[in-house]
Amino acid sequence: MSASSNTSPKPGKLIVVSGPSGVGKSSVVDGVLAHPGAVFSVSATTREARPCEFDGEDYFFVDEAGFDELITDGRLLEWAEYGGHRYGTPRDSVLDHLAAGEHVVLDIENHGAHQVKKAYPDAVLVFILPPSLEELQRRLRSRGDTSEESILRRLSVAAEQIDDATATFDHVVVNDDLETAISQVVSILWGPTPTGDPVGASGDDTEE
Repeated sequence: MSASSNTSPKPGKLIVVSGPSGVGKSSVVDGVLAHPGAVFSVSATTREARPCEFDGEDYFFVDEAGFDELITDGRLLEWAEYGGHRYGTPRDSVLDHLAAGEHVVLDIENHGAHQVKKAYPDAVLVFILPPSLEELQRRLRSRGDTSEESILRRLSVAAEQIDDATATFDHVVVNDDLETAISQVVSILWGPTPTGDPVGASGDDTEE
């Protein structure tokens, strides 16, 4: 057996992507996950599985008592309650991926991002910023499924999130052009190549 076969892989990075509603955060995350070596963290939740969802693939589905146990045992990097159900990031699953040399991507809001940073200081916090609040408002209105009251409420929350992120996050990426924003986040994970292009951003990838 060669010496190289005994070498453990270089640990991956844990990157937390946050951003206001309507900024295109999910599209950026999807673009990053299209690159080999990046995996999405599967959350634990107390809500019931939908017919098209599978345990361990879409979510780790647990009951209330089971979620309480995860919190008590310190097995969640972060957790929060939305719509009457609790959601959290399992610590062991994330650490296993990192130990295998994979980069783990979390898609959570600012409060959860700070919880993760406290629990795992090496986590990299990235905030997806709109070009302006006016542009964010335009994007929210263009959906056509959001009430005026909800739009104003989301804009107010967005302003608070932006103030927090610009003061505390490791990186701020403006999503003015989706491909550029994805490229910038990819560069944070893998670093630029000698040509200045992020790893994985080859011509072959764009042709597929």
